[in-house]
Amino acid sequence: MKTMKKTMLLAPAVALGLTAMGAAPAMADHAEGSYSTTLNQVNSSGATGEAWVTVEGSQATVTIETSGLAETFKDGPYPHVQHVHIGAQGVCPTMADDANGDGIVSTPEGAPAYGAVGTTLSLKGDTSPAAATDVTVAPSGGSYTYERTFELNQKTQDALANGTAVAVVHGLNPANQPAAATETMSELAPELPLAATAPALCGPLQMMPAGGADTGVTPAGQGNTNEMGMFALGGGLLAAAGGAYAIRRSKVAGR
Repeated sequence: MKTMKKTMLLAPAVALGLTAMGAAPAMADHAEGSYSTTLNQVNSSGATGEAWVTVEGSQATVTIETSGLAETFKDGPYPHVQHVHIGAQGVCPTMADDANGDGIVSTPEGAPAYGAVGTTLSLKGDTSPAAATDVTVAPSGGSYTYERTFELNQKTQDALANGTAVAVVHGLNPANQPAAATETMSELAPELPLAATAPALCGPLQMMPAGGADTGVTPAGQGNTNEMGMFALGGGLLAAAGGAYAIRRSKVAGR
């Protein structure tokens, strides 16, 4: 009888713990949710940025904030093509990936790390890989905020869900790059210099827990509620376990 009482009293605490642990893996079974990343410089671009992707059903809202990118191109604002890359390791390239030793990691050289273009983050129109080098629909300038909601293709949804989606912003300032940046044309768009399509910013997109960011990137207006939620959950577990212990002691004392 004592054993049965002890088991019944501790059951709520155990059940709560199992519920909390069981909820997390389920989030990875589909793409719905929020993802974020800090965009770090590639090719010594000197730029910084952040990116967020929120998926509801098959709709995605993408927000990207950048600063320190190349500002001008042919006397106009520098266009920065940007994408969600998929299908590889889900990481960003380093200078060790500069296979031909020209001092620039080109987009193809970075592909083993971040993969091919899954979605083009264009200002309007086509978001498929076919628009990957269309500079006419790319955000431009040294700093910008991009936001767009659109239908997200299944391959990119799958990459987000399995942790292999990477946000990449392209376009280097040739003045800060080796001679190849101006002397070599892009393998992807022969009418453009290599610098125009080489990666400048990169970040793996990771799912954000409900209420807070997992990568240190917190959308405007949100605090780090994830830590508070975990603290509250821990407190609830302790309270449940403590209450069960107190009740059991009372039962034992009065036997």
